[in-house]
Amino acid sequence: MPLLTHKFDVKQYHCMGETGILDPEYHLELIEGEIVVMSPIGLKHMVTINRLNRFLGKRVGDRGILSIQNAIRLNDYSEPQPDVVILRSRDDMYAGKFPEAEDVLLLIEVADSSLKSDREVKLPLYAKHQIPDVWIANLESDVLEIYRKPENDIFTQKTVISQDNQQFSPLAFSDLFLILPDIYG
Repeated sequence: MPLLTHKFDVKQYHCMGETGILDPEYHLELIEGEIVVMSPIGLKHMVTINRLNRFLGKRVGDRGILSIQNAIRLNDYSEPQPDVVILRSRDDMYAGKFPEAEDVLLLIEVADSSLKSDREVKLPLYAKHQIPDVWIANLESDVLEIYRKPENDIFTQKTVISQDNQQFSPLAFSDLFLILPDIYG
């Protein structure tokens, strides 16, 4: 007999947080109805996010909203917290609603111990919801994986940036050029 499980929706998830059922000390996210404990953030992970925050914040300016480790709502059962997201600019800064997939211009996951989960769980989720430009800053190999052209649950285009002098840009900001040292130092 198969195990019976219960999928939580975002309303239940937030209610559990508000009433104290979910310990605020845990770093959690909701993925396809399951409450997932996120990996602890190590020093290299933190520094990479800080570099991206500084670099992208200066160059994107008012053309987008830089969101660091905040939730995006993909549907009633998924509310991941990517490391870095550039959202469409809005005067209210999304005060009236959580950002959704169509609001995301660029999504970046910084991955060390979470690399397998980011590739096998989150990447298909982002493709399913048609996020056009997803990057994985692979800290294990010090490369950048760029995923584009989502179809169904996969990205049909993958580029790996592995050379320090190789330039790349977000789809939404073709005038914004980066090289790996901008991310990894």
